[in-house]
Amino acid sequence: MVSKRIVLTFPHKLVDEPIVYKLVKDFDLVFNILQAKITPKEEGLMVLELKGKKENYVAGVKYLTGLGVKIQPLSKDVTRDESRCTQCGACISVCPTEALYIDKKTMKVLFDSDKCIACELCVRACPPRAMVVKF
Repeated sequence: MVSKRIVLTFPHKLVDEPIVYKLVKDFDLVFNILQAKITPKEEGLMVLELKGKKENYVAGVKYLTGLGVKIQPLSKDVTRDESRCTQCGACISVCPTEALYIDKKTMKVLFDSDKCIACELCVRACPPRAMVVKF
């Protein structure tokens, strides 16, 4: 079983197409839409968590890329600028998945990008603007 959080960027010609429906119907994948920005006649962006058998996941990704959909891991789009972080911890209290947390030994704020769902709450909460979302 595979579970991955990915960012889909698709061309405007696919905005009206049921691409996520086909992932479920044709590839037996389970999805959770974490975020979406879709406007008619414009490029679409969707952050998904996809789950299913590894071979179905691979086939589903191949289907998407064949349509012209760009796919990348979510972890590449949400980052923390270490040079700006002041270790204040303001982000920790708003993070719903505990992707941001304090290391009890060092008392430093750590970021686990694998737990991040790109809700962007940390961006607003961070006084020095150390959290960056690229999409």
